Amino acid sequence: MAAPGSLWLLAVALLPWSCAARALGHLEPPAPLPLVIWHGMGDSCCNPLSMGAIKKMVEKKIPGIYVLSLEIGKTMIEDVENSFFLNVNSQVTTVCQILAKDPKLQQGYNAMGFSQGGQFLRAVAQRCPSPPMINLISVGGQHQGVFGLPRCPGESSHICDLIRKTLNAGAYSKAVQERLVQAEYWHDPIKEDVYRNHSIFLADINQERSVNESYKKNLMALKKFVMVKFLNDSIVDPVDSEDRLGLKEMDKAGQLVFLATKGDHLQLSEEWFYAHIIPFLK
Repeated sequence: MAAPGSLWLLAVALLPWSCAARALGHLEPPAPLPLVIWHGMGDSCCNPLSMGAIKKMVEKKIPGIYVLSLEIGKTMIEDVENSFFLNVNSQVTTVCQILAKDPKLQQGYNAMGFSQGGQFLRAVAQRCPSPPMINLISVGGQHQGVFGLPRCPGESSHICDLIRKTLNAGAYSKAVQERLVQAEYWHDPIKEDVYRNHSIFLADINQERSVNESYKKNLMALKKFVMVKFLNDSIVDPVDSEDRLGLKEMDKAGQLVFLATKGDHLQLSEEWFYAHIIPFLK
């Protein structure tokens, strides 16, 4: 039988381990990764019927998550206007600066872009690797561009009529490229050379003029690149643009996820969103 002194020494030796075990049992679970959202054409960061509703859906399913819905401008109205008329490269630079200054994002974040916000966030991933983007979810994005605007969302139809006429008249002129957002991802398959030489945004991030190894490296650093297509899309033309991405290496590595859902552009049910999108945000 061990002497009382020996038992006392054993108890003292085990005390730190016991305290550590109790402390570990009371550790808080890690905080969920923050989420950055970029809205689409004619929308704003905080519209309660669109991005505001998406933000609430995410917060409902992932308690404690920090959600940053990007506002490009000082007001919601300016945010909507900038989705049509503010140079995309300038927007991407501004967003990179916002993300770099946000202390809540420095350990990494997930990103979710809607419609044109999808390709804009891809540009962020390629151009601004710090803070690191972990998963990128593109909902109805147009990563190979568009060549047609069948209709426009909400009350923006009069603006889109003007945009349509401008694009048809001279999408690749310098003045239009610098001032019209949709021209910057307008991809005319009949004028492929003109597109490659004069598109100031899409041709660059798709590396159609020259190869930028840092773009490729930064994009491949994503854990998952999720792309959602709407089978009855009446806004995006062509609707299948995302299926033609040249991301073979990411695909082979299991980093690409292609999803499709019935419905028109950005028409998501809560049930579908919870079942297919939320898992990539947890």
